[in-house]
Amino acid sequence: MPHRSAASRRYKLRSILGAAIYIGGVLIATVLIPDHAPPSAGPIALAVLAGSGVLVWIWALARYLGELEDEYLRMLQVRGMLVATGVTLGVTSVWGLVELFTTAPRLPVFFVYPIWCLGLVVGGLFNKRLLGDSGEACP
Repeated sequence: MPHRSAASRRYKLRSILGAAIYIGGVLIATVLIPDHAPPSAGPIALAVLAGSGVLVWIWALARYLGELEDEYLRMLQVRGMLVATGVTLGVTSVWGLVELFTTAPRLPVFFVYPIWCLGLVVGGLFNKRLLGDSGEACP
């Protein structure tokens, strides 16, 4: 059963803000920037706007960890984030070597954060399997 703390509610609101900035920025950039546009001020500004949504998400996670009063729940979240980091480093490092030594398709850097987010799911499953508790459903 997910824990319903004030920290969790604030995290979810901050995450929604990050998601809105990210999704809105990507939609706007997709509409306004033509394919294969040169790196000029307009396209770069729109890309940075969309990317700032990820920065808000990361800030929301950091604030969430700082606001969590229960040390056990904080440990579960940190462990999940460490697993996510390991998954991300593993996938990107292995695929980077595949790219280096073959003509396999390139993994755009854009996918690093989504891979990390999927790693959070793996981290939650890891916690559930190891301790019988994944903490909150989504940090």
